[in-house]
Amino acid sequence: MPEPAPGVSGGNRLPAWFRQALPDRAAFERMRGVLRGGGLHTVCEGARCPNMGQCWNSGTATFMILGGTCTRACLFCAVATGTPDPVEEDEPRRMAGAVQALGLRYVVITSVTRDDLEDEGAGHFARTVRALRDTVPQVKVELLVPDFSARADCYGVVAEAGPDVVGHNIETVRRLSRALRPQADHDRSLRALALARSLVGAGLVKSGLMVGLGETDHEVVEALAELKAAGCDIVTIGQYLAPTADGRQRAVARFVEPGVFEMYRQQGLALGLAQVVSGPLVRSSFLAEQVYSRALEGAAT
Repeated sequence: MPEPAPGVSGGNRLPAWFRQALPDRAAFERMRGVLRGGGLHTVCEGARCPNMGQCWNSGTATFMILGGTCTRACLFCAVATGTPDPVEEDEPRRMAGAVQALGLRYVVITSVTRDDLEDEGAGHFARTVRALRDTVPQVKVELLVPDFSARADCYGVVAEAGPDVVGHNIETVRRLSRALRPQADHDRSLRALALARSLVGAGLVKSGLMVGLGETDHEVVEALAELKAAGCDIVTIGQYLAPTADGRQRAVARFVEPGVFEMYRQQGLALGLAQVVSGPLVRSSFLAEQVYSRALEGAAT
C-alpha cells in the first residue's frame, strides 16, 4: 500500500499526488546496518525523504557530515541549532568504507552549517572527497555545501578535491529569503554559486529551492534566472513540507500543482539551464546520478 510523504504543520491534508510507494525493505535494512556500523547518518533517513527507496535502490545516498548541530536557525529546517560537537577526524575514512561496502555508484555529501570552524568545514568536505577517491575511485561525488560565507578560499579548497558536482541551495525566492534564512543572505548565496562555477572547472554547479512558502510563480522564474546568471547547470524545485508538526517551522502556504512544476521546468530550460528537476516530491539529491548524467548531456549540446 502506498505511503504518504511526511506531514505538514497546521493539519493540512496532503494532495493525492504526494503518495509514494514504500521503500524496498531489504535495501533499507542493509543500508541502515552498514551506516550504523560506521557511525554514519544519511539525510534520507533524517528528513524521512519520500524518495529514499528509489534512490537507495538505484545506488545513490546522501550523507550528512560534520555532526548534527547547526550554527544557523532557518525557519524551514528541523536540524538542532546550537554549539556543534568537535569534528570527527576519522569520518571521511568511515564514510569511504561504507560507500565501498554498499557498492554505491553515486554519493551526495552535505552538512550542517559550521560557522564556528575557521574554514567553515571546507577542509573536511575536501578530505571526505579524497578519501572516497582513494577507496572507491569510480564513485561520482556530489557536494551540497553551506555558503561558506562566499569565501573564495573555502570554495577553492573544495574545488581542488575534484568533486563532480558542487551544490549550494538558495532555498527560496529573494523576497522571502531574509525571513526564512535570517543568518544567510540571498545575494551571498548567489556569490557562492558564482565562486563554485569559477573554480570547479569541468564540474557541474547545482542549486535548489522550495516552493509553497508564500512565493509567486513570477518570483520562482526570477530565481531561476538569477541561478542561471550565477553559473548553475542544475536546479531542483520541490514542494516545501514542514518537517515537524509542532509549529516551530514555517507552515505551508500552498500546495503547488504538478502542472505548475512543469511550467517551472520549462521556464528554466528556456533560460538555458542544463537540467531543471521540478515536481512535488523533488528534493536536492533526488535521483542525483540520473540528473547528473542528463545535465552533462545538456551542457554538451
